[in-house]
Amino acid sequence: MGRPSISQIAPLLAMIALAPWGLSSALADPVPSVSAPNGGRARVNFNADWHFKLGKVADGEAPTLDDAAWEHVGLPHSFSMPYFRAPDFYVGDGWYRKALTLPAVVPGRRYSLEFEGAFQDAHVYVNGTELAHHRGGYTGFPVDITPALHAGRNVIAVRVNNEWQATLAPRAGEHVFSGGLYRDVWLVTSDAVHVPWTGTRVTTPDLSAASGKVSVETEVRNDGAVPADVLVRTHVVDDRGRTVATLPDTRVSVDPGAMQVARQTSMPIPCPHLWSPETPALYHTVTTLTVAGRTRDRFETEFGFRWFEWTADKGFFLNGRHRYFKGANVHQDQAGWGDAVTNGAIDRDVRLIKDAGFDFIRGSHYPHDPHFAEATDRVGVLFLSEAPFWGTAGFKHAWGAPSYPTEPAEAAGFEDSVKQQLAEMIRINRNHPSIVVWGMDNEVYFTKKETMPQVRRLLKDMVALSHQLDPTRPASIDGAQRGEIDKLGDVVGYNGDGASLYPNPGIPNFIGEYGSTMSDRPGDYAPGWDDLPNTPGADKTKEGSWRLPWRSGEAIWAGFDHGSIAGKRFGGMGVIDYFRLPKRQYYWYRNAYAHVAPPVWPVAGTPAALRITTSSPTIARADGTDDVQVIVSVLDAQGHRLSNSPNVDLTIEAGPGELPTGRAITFAPDSDIAIRDGEAAIAMRSWQAGLTRLRATSPGLKDAVATVRTISGPTFVPGQTPLIADRPYVAYTAPLRERPGDNSFGSNNPTFASSSAPDHSSQRVNDGDPSTYWAPAAGDTTMSVTIDLERVVEIHRLTLTFPQAAAYGFVAEVRDRQGNWQKLIEQVEGQDDRQTRSIETEALAGRQIRVRLRPPTGALTGLSEIQALGALKTE
Repeated sequence: MGRPSISQIAPLLAMIALAPWGLSSALADPVPSVSAPNGGRARVNFNADWHFKLGKVADGEAPTLDDAAWEHVGLPHSFSMPYFRAPDFYVGDGWYRKALTLPAVVPGRRYSLEFEGAFQDAHVYVNGTELAHHRGGYTGFPVDITPALHAGRNVIAVRVNNEWQATLAPRAGEHVFSGGLYRDVWLVTSDAVHVPWTGTRVTTPDLSAASGKVSVETEVRNDGAVPADVLVRTHVVDDRGRTVATLPDTRVSVDPGAMQVARQTSMPIPCPHLWSPETPALYHTVTTLTVAGRTRDRFETEFGFRWFEWTADKGFFLNGRHRYFKGANVHQDQAGWGDAVTNGAIDRDVRLIKDAGFDFIRGSHYPHDPHFAEATDRVGVLFLSEAPFWGTAGFKHAWGAPSYPTEPAEAAGFEDSVKQQLAEMIRINRNHPSIVVWGMDNEVYFTKKETMPQVRRLLKDMVALSHQLDPTRPASIDGAQRGEIDKLGDVVGYNGDGASLYPNPGIPNFIGEYGSTMSDRPGDYAPGWDDLPNTPGADKTKEGSWRLPWRSGEAIWAGFDHGSIAGKRFGGMGVIDYFRLPKRQYYWYRNAYAHVAPPVWPVAGTPAALRITTSSPTIARADGTDDVQVIVSVLDAQGHRLSNSPNVDLTIEAGPGELPTGRAITFAPDSDIAIRDGEAAIAMRSWQAGLTRLRATSPGLKDAVATVRTISGPTFVPGQTPLIADRPYVAYTAPLRERPGDNSFGSNNPTFASSSAPDHSSQRVNDGDPSTYWAPAAGDTTMSVTIDLERVVEIHRLTLTFPQAAAYGFVAEVRDRQGNWQKLIEQVEGQDDRQTRSIETEALAGRQIRVRLRPPTGALTGLSEIQALGALKTE
């Protein structure tokens, strides 16, 4: 098939819904019953009991492959687990295998797997046969596995790969790109006549506070051998469980292997309960398909009644009322589990944002787990769901690439990938009332200048496609403060200095990012308004004066700390830390917006005991969809919280349970697994029902004990149920390429510096002694040191040693033969905190290497050693 045009994408969606895909495992246990009453639909969780192997596996799809020695895991799962914000992550293949035992493959039944997300290139196999291939790490897909099934034991295998691909969106980003089956998987059985994956679209035409209609489009698929005359019947059920409307029945005739769309619209429903952040009322439709008097499928779709308007001069309106929204940008990853978070963890994230008084979330910068929009619907938060078309400033990293391909041969494939994922995002999320705008991108002007015309054209195509797939919502161009892209959509989001650069732009607009306050918990009790007070027309002395009539709202960067290829400091701009403990900045917003006074800040004292609290006394389901947050606090003898932060061990000493590191985890103040301000936290999930007993210990302090009961799942039997294996945490470091013929250069060569402090001359930077270091003189703002290699060398790698382990930033350059300084590598302050760093550079040739230093606050200013690895150029 050639490159699809916009007009071709809509019919392709039906094909996307049923496109093939692949996955596998070698466990012999049957899954929960997949039979359904009256031959209807059954949907069961498929997360438990997978076998996993990191790396390439020959014949990994083969049913006869012995995977007994592979790691036993549950989903959601990430290649990087346990992950604690390291800038590097494994890149390559990972294999998942699972057994599905069926007493029989019932004639006329269809079996499918629904994957909510696999990052980012996945092949799905059943009994050795490849059934599907899906590219795109943030959108789900179904796989019809019926053709490859047989009675007895079936092996499902999935090969997932997370390597950067030039034609796969996103090409760039500042978060991390860990691979894995990191969202839920479901096994669905249905009749041959059925509603396919996400196959309904519900809208509410002619809506007002007085009444509203419900319009339902239902896809009806016939995978049987004979034509089907299908009666489609739909009821509307309100938020109190009452049937409030029955839509007129309709019939569709569906040929074998075909699909038809049934359309129904209700009579006006009086006084519907309107959805809003204050009143998140949800309705649902119940659609049944009947053939010859027998019910063949039953499909429920949740939706809400609400209307909204974005205006260029008066701002945003919800249900006829003006609303200036205040929100946060949210990434998906969390401490230990990385991207592989449960629905329960998503619920807590959305609730934390709502509890601070925020009413808007920007899903940064990719489609989130489908449960995320369910959570924003139910909790009551406006939501911008964003496509994964992203640009970023040039990091020395695969995902630091230009947002748009520079090679013409890659352009068509990349554009297809962007449009495919946009279409999937809309299809999956189109019925959620909390979503009030589709985001097309983020800062895609970070690309080569010559590709900007193609970027603008692609954005226009995306906007047109969004309108075609969902005429009820506008399309937003986000991060549009550069590149002349801000007028290409229906709405625009400006980041950073866009708040002051684009006053009253003549298009519906909001501030997509402000703040960017880098801090570790506890941080400062301050809002961090950034550029907002510089809005033309605002009074810089008056808080909130920038909320002018023409501006619709604002979203802080960011809601939570996150993993980043730019390092922990760069990813540490959340008002809540990576372990989901609020910083003081969060409490400022909660006080200002939700009118809840901040807690008493803990102070240093004499620690006497530990305390464990949990987000809930129970885990509802032992299937990877729920968990609890476990918080350990340091107390004095009177039970008051202290800021003292000793090492703490948290252990599951009895019962079921899994931490990202296994059955135990150690928190330390100088560790990636941090205890700060007297408190530490981690999420725990379970794969069996039963009572878990947790114990927290620290030398000299009284232990803390807590219990958590898992309600639903297979029973944990002490001494019989296998325990989760330990997964010790080691921060991943990307392997460096070895180039044959490279040599080391720089030792004891001539050196020069912008200045040198007494006893810290520039010659110390290459004397082979890491205990000595060059330091600039007081008042030197250039802070540069240069080594003359005394020969021309093509540089491939630099090894820099700093006076201490700290988040130093720097720019390293080489002077070319024309006398121009060319950048070899740059690390922003906070990107890396190792004392010694070996880093691949651009392959550039020259004689002199210069390093310009950017020391972090509080660290020794200087550089201990510079060593270059490269090839001598003799021509």
